[in-house]
Amino acid sequence: MQLRRRRQIALAALVGLALGAFALGAALGDGKAPEDGTEGGTEPKPAAELPLSQLAGQRIVTSLESTGVSKKLKAAIGRGEVAGVVLFAGSFPSRAAGQRLIARLQAIRRPPLLREPLLIMVDQEGGLVKRVEGPPDASAAEMGERGAAFSGEQGRLTARSLRQLGVNVDLAPVLDVARSGGTIAETERGFGATAAKVTATAIPFAEALQAGGVAATGKHFPGLGSASENTDEAVQRIGLSKLKLREVDEAPYRAFVAAGGDLVMLGTAIYPAFSPLPAAFARPIATGELRGRLGFEGVAVTDALETVAVGAFGGPAKAGVAAARAGADLLLYTHLNAAEDARRALVKKLRAGKLDRGEFEESVQRVLDLRAKLGRP
Repeated sequence: MQLRRRRQIALAALVGLALGAFALGAALGDGKAPEDGTEGGTEPKPAAELPLSQLAGQRIVTSLESTGVSKKLKAAIGRGEVAGVVLFAGSFPSRAAGQRLIARLQAIRRPPLLREPLLIMVDQEGGLVKRVEGPPDASAAEMGERGAAFSGEQGRLTARSLRQLGVNVDLAPVLDVARSGGTIAETERGFGATAAKVTATAIPFAEALQAGGVAATGKHFPGLGSASENTDEAVQRIGLSKLKLREVDEAPYRAFVAAGGDLVMLGTAIYPAFSPLPAAFARPIATGELRGRLGFEGVAVTDALETVAVGAFGGPAKAGVAAARAGADLLLYTHLNAAEDARRALVKKLRAGKLDRGEFEESVQRVLDLRAKLGRP
């Protein structure tokens, strides 16, 4: 024991000398770079090392409605020009078929810095919006009525079901306050008619999802509960004041952010109190409200960018650039051709210096960090 003690003392002395020499060198400014060649010894962020085509590609999510992977999609993933894929019911004629499809997608060889799992997303809300057999076994409205314990258990079962398939992102829960007469209430997609009810029951669902290894997505920021129609089918203007939106509609998102929610979906309704543009294109919403006021540090994803609500504001390329400039991290497209148009437009704007490169890399790094997180056992 004495010999071990003497060795420990000697080792401590050597460490002290080394630290002292390092501090002295730093104080004198000896000009020596860290051995790893990075400033302060910090490893460079992968996003900063990506070529423009891949940097832009990591902002892109496309969709798949079958069990087949086209050559074009496979090539785009292989080049590192797609960050994730949204799957619909057509990809799940059976659970086994969906599982095989996801395994094929993840097996596509990708560039070295992009080997983390693809984001494989589904809208598994429960009730009318459910892409694959299995939990949740109730609509959001029913989960809200039955309380936090029930919704939390539904989240746990949903996470287990999705993980078994290989799905790692659920585009749920809906955090919109389901006002009477609105489409969210009428379709039972909301957890409640008050911010308190939504917070009390939707957040446990989200927390259980993430505890089970599936990223949760709060949607549709800053709140779609008073919309009379689905924004997939019609332009919607939400004429609420900033005060009302912040006190009521944003309240469940504030709780979601505080609980560590991984993703927030930016809606495509228009909120004149903030901007004449759809929320996904409005920097006062995507950056000012979501990140500035609520402190969200996760991944912001747009709602679909090929819908009626978006069409009046330009095609896929223009929409993608506008959403990226506003502060969205991931741009969601239904069709690969539209997604590729958007990616090329982003590359062009970056090359011309018309998009902030540093901000762009920060967005991509958030996406890469999420992919890495979901790849851990």
